[in-house]
Amino acid sequence: MDKVEKNQVLLDNAQGYGEVWDIVKDNAKAVLNSQRLGMMLFLDDMPLRLGAYHPIGTNNIVLNRALIQLVQKTTKSRKLLNAFIYSVLLHEYLHALGYIRETEVRALVHKISRECFGENHIAAQLAKSGPWALLRGLPLDSLRAPRHVMEIVKDFERINQKYIV
Repeated sequence: MDKVEKNQVLLDNAQGYGEVWDIVKDNAKAVLNSQRLGMMLFLDDMPLRLGAYHPIGTNNIVLNRALIQLVQKTTKSRKLLNAFIYSVLLHEYLHALGYIRETEVRALVHKISRECFGENHIAAQLAKSGPWALLRGLPLDSLRAPRHVMEIVKDFERINQKYIV
């Protein structure tokens, strides 16, 4: 099994944020030779047009829980859900690595996804068209998600080091 096939199997079968996150970090390191440890993931309910954000200067990524639930409900496919989460997390991770310009980050998400999964994998296709392609036709502005308390995802980053390197 080559590296692309291995990445495809890992992402398609990932069980939870931590496993998708490991793939995001490995792929960014493989393509960009860059990494950042000690990241934390929070889930919060935000407007559905916003996927996630990385507050600059922090080790945090805040993922839109309501949007993830909507994707999960509408696609009913672990493969599609994992590809969606991968794209959004990779985008925010690139911001955390210091890439600030949106156009540059979008291009890098596509480059990394294409190199690591192949052009025909759903992760590469979502990177090319944008992860919102999964939700075309849904009236996102009219959908309202119930508001919950922001939560931290436990066991998101499983590292042995205590400090960022």
